[in-house]
Amino acid sequence: MWDEILELAAELGQQMQSNKLSLAVAESCTGGLLASAITAVPGSSAFFYGGIVAYSNEAKLEYLAVSRSNLENWGAVSYSTVLDMARGLRMRTKVDLALSISGVAGPAGSEKKPVGLVYIGLVGKRRELVSVNYFSGGREQVRLSAVLRALVLLRSQAGFAI
Repeated sequence: MWDEILELAAELGQQMQSNKLSLAVAESCTGGLLASAITAVPGSSAFFYGGIVAYSNEAKLEYLAVSRSNLENWGAVSYSTVLDMARGLRMRTKVDLALSISGVAGPAGSEKKPVGLVYIGLVGKRRELVSVNYFSGGREQVRLSAVLRALVLLRSQAGFAI
């Protein structure tokens, strides 16, 4: 799957550069895998601002301006929190596109938030969206699937300069 991820990252890089767009990412459950895939592409510094791994709730609050009430009411793995993560990142970095990921990679989940539940948020100049995903497999499979889905989402939306 990593080869497919790197291929998508290269395609995304070409698209971002062609459209003169900048990108930053905020990751939780993927722990920097998305940033790693993007920076594996030669020339990614032309469009990639950087990434933050905000694994704890405190990091989400401090570095991404996530709403404390959203964390308390909905938790770190939620539509509201992942949207806050992307909004906060975009506000602080001034990039064209900010993408965030938060989910349950495992090994433990709950009835309401099972292993494989991953939210991906994308915030641009004119649009915001959240993708709710349910991936199967163990911890590493969920993390890799989340990165792959994030790249697919970015590639599908980057051309519209959201």
